[in-house]
Amino acid sequence: MSEPHKTINHTVLEDSQAFALGTTMCSLGLLLLTNMGLITGQTAGLAVLLSYLTGYSFGLLFFLVNIPFYVLAWLRMGPRFTIKTFIAVALLSFVADALPNYIRIEQIDTLVGTLVMAGVTGLGLMVLFRHGASLGGIGVLALYLQDKTGFRAGHTQLIFDGGLFTVALFVMPLPTVLYSLLGAVIVNLIIATNHRRDRYIAL
Repeated sequence: MSEPHKTINHTVLEDSQAFALGTTMCSLGLLLLTNMGLITGQTAGLAVLLSYLTGYSFGLLFFLVNIPFYVLAWLRMGPRFTIKTFIAVALLSFVADALPNYIRIEQIDTLVGTLVMAGVTGLGLMVLFRHGASLGGIGVLALYLQDKTGFRAGHTQLIFDGGLFTVALFVMPLPTVLYSLLGAVIVNLIIATNHRRDRYIAL
């Protein structure tokens, strides 16, 4: 019989480097995503779609759409998680808008770009998750509704993403939406396969 896992608290320095690495990796994924004209799921996907439609920057829209979810995060996850998530969202909003000034992509194959984008984004999210943070949004709402009503969190996320990609079908070409969906599925598979509480526990 294996011994129970011991919870490990990260230091401030460890959290800082993880936030810098995780948000930079996710920002690189977003750079690839937007250069291909794709979207993704959850609130990041909503912010990307709104940025295409309105011309406002992703960083600004991503920060704004996450604001309502901080209250739910505080109630559901507590102040530590909420503060870390706020910092992660703010960093991603800043880095995602700044990165195109330093990295320019002139040519990228859509399939290869989708696979690389999903891999980089999935790894970036795992880094943040393992340091007790998230990028906010629908995941927090889904957990809150599950607590209050019993409606499964995964179903809430699927409904939101289904609605988002349905709307995208009316404003984007079908191949673009299909590549976007492929990328979102791969990101979720990476997280589901590699981020398990029975393998890694830390705060």
